[in-house]
Amino acid sequence: MSRKNVFYAQSGGVTSVINASACGVIETARKHRSSIGKVYAGRNGIIGALREDLIDTSKESATAIRGLASTPAGAFGSCRHKLKGLEESRAEYERLIAVFKAHNIGYFFYNGGGDSADTCLKVSQLSETMGYPLQAIHIPKTIDNDLPLTDCCPGFGSVAKYIAISTREAALDVASMCETSTKVFILEAMGRHAGWIAASAGLAAEQDGDAPHIILFPEIAFNREKFLARVRRTVKRHGYCVIVASEGAQYKDGTFLAESGHKDAFGHSQLGGLAPTLAQMVKDELGYKYHWAVADYLQRSARHIASRTDVEQAYGLGEAAVEMALQGKNAIMPCIVRGKGKRYRWSIGEAPLDQVANREKKMPRNYITRDGFGITEAAREYLAPLIVGEAYPEYRNGLPRYVRLKNIAVEKKLKATFKL
Repeated sequence: MSRKNVFYAQSGGVTSVINASACGVIETARKHRSSIGKVYAGRNGIIGALREDLIDTSKESATAIRGLASTPAGAFGSCRHKLKGLEESRAEYERLIAVFKAHNIGYFFYNGGGDSADTCLKVSQLSETMGYPLQAIHIPKTIDNDLPLTDCCPGFGSVAKYIAISTREAALDVASMCETSTKVFILEAMGRHAGWIAASAGLAAEQDGDAPHIILFPEIAFNREKFLARVRRTVKRHGYCVIVASEGAQYKDGTFLAESGHKDAFGHSQLGGLAPTLAQMVKDELGYKYHWAVADYLQRSARHIASRTDVEQAYGLGEAAVEMALQGKNAIMPCIVRGKGKRYRWSIGEAPLDQVANREKKMPRNYITRDGFGITEAAREYLAPLIVGEAYPEYRNGLPRYVRLKNIAVEKKLKATFKL
């Protein structure tokens, strides 16, 4: 019997460490040449499978693949293409199986968030229905840190580190200018329904009075009067106020402060503009001079200050996915398990996909202070280990040296094309 090939794809918003998971998959597969054939990557995620646009990673050197571990973004391209239910989009799922069959693919590794877990589960179910042997394993990835059944999500630790560092550095700047200039600085962070990223800014504060002075969470209903009163009180006491706001901050009725009216491919509301909205509110009501910034893509692509813990976990989960597949496991997600005790330890466990798909893990209420504007000691104990350690990339001429793969396409075998 011929060795089965691997299909690996990256899905959704990329991170500074998603390529570390890819590195873990490819390097581990290469160690098992007696059991695994080639590793094919989907060009631009699952779209690559639908279009039969596969990348042959065997054409890349060991050095290039190793370089993925320190390169941000998605080396093979990602996408926000949602596969709907099996009955509604059966043609798409059948196309996937046809492509896998044509290229002798027996292992399906989908690297993404909650929607990707759902897709991975459906592919597994259809392959069983159609009688095509395929082991589908989801590799977790999301900066939002909102996947259930895993202690944390690869990508989050590095974003948390970026936000905490940026908050501390910006606060020093504002503090030095507040006497005659800017008194309020607002940093908008990602996080549609869960405030994990914004919460990580709280790690920047080490003693009373340190920034951030206000954190806005999606989990806590926004109260305009309460917010403005806190800004006024903070400026009066410290001379300035630093605010870190999650893009998903919302009113009591669930309306986002930064609702744009548009939806993405997954049906999620497109957000943006929270920082200027808050800044204008402060200007109109309090008259303070302000500055604001939107971390946006910068927070998720900052590989130059990635968390070593995050990099190691991302690689470890990619490696574990292959090992689990070789053990015959299917429809699961390798996950991070936190050890007990004061010293941070982690190991890799597994979670069934039907308990991961389309579920969100929000911040526990006991992680947010009673007033709703900060993080508790419990949150600090959870967050702090995730940003520990540096894993600097190689530098050349003062800039990080990142890998660019050749991404050579595999010859197509199907006559029919597929229209998306």
